[in-house]
Amino acid sequence: MDSLYGQIAVGILAGVGCGLCLGWHFRARFGNSSRAVISAVGNGTGNETSVMGESGEFKMILVVRSDLKMGKGKVAAQCSHAAVSAYKQVQRRNPELLKQWEYCGQPKVVVKTNDEDSLLELLTHAKEVGLPVSLIQDAGRTQIAPGSRTVLGIGPGPADLVDKVTGHLKLY
Repeated sequence: MDSLYGQIAVGILAGVGCGLCLGWHFRARFGNSSRAVISAVGNGTGNETSVMGESGEFKMILVVRSDLKMGKGKVAAQCSHAAVSAYKQVQRRNPELLKQWEYCGQPKVVVKTNDEDSLLELLTHAKEVGLPVSLIQDAGRTQIAPGSRTVLGIGPGPADLVDKVTGHLKLY
């Protein structure tokens, strides 16, 4: 009888041990997706800001200059450049943040600002709070002058932090 209880105890201990090991492995592999602490990309000086998205949501904002009067196709192309540039930057510097953004469905919102000065102010503010930024300058082959700053990509990053920088802007 003692032998039977011993075998059951060993079986239970083995099952619990395997469960703990599997849980540890999957948590390390896939992370805690509900409220993960991330390290946002700093301003390129090596300083990194530790932030937690309070809402658990992440997004990217694309800020378009409305004073340039770009056509719809031009705006789409410039926004695409900003999104791809931001993606590559975060993929290289902070793949965990990228995973969180992808898990949220890769939300992107396009907003507008009036001129280059306001675009640059947003760039500075985003860097100060530790968000990844991607400023796009046009090559000047079609509608606008070479070197014109057309779109600013902010993020991906925690939605509440991104909103602190861009929440006042209107949709494009």
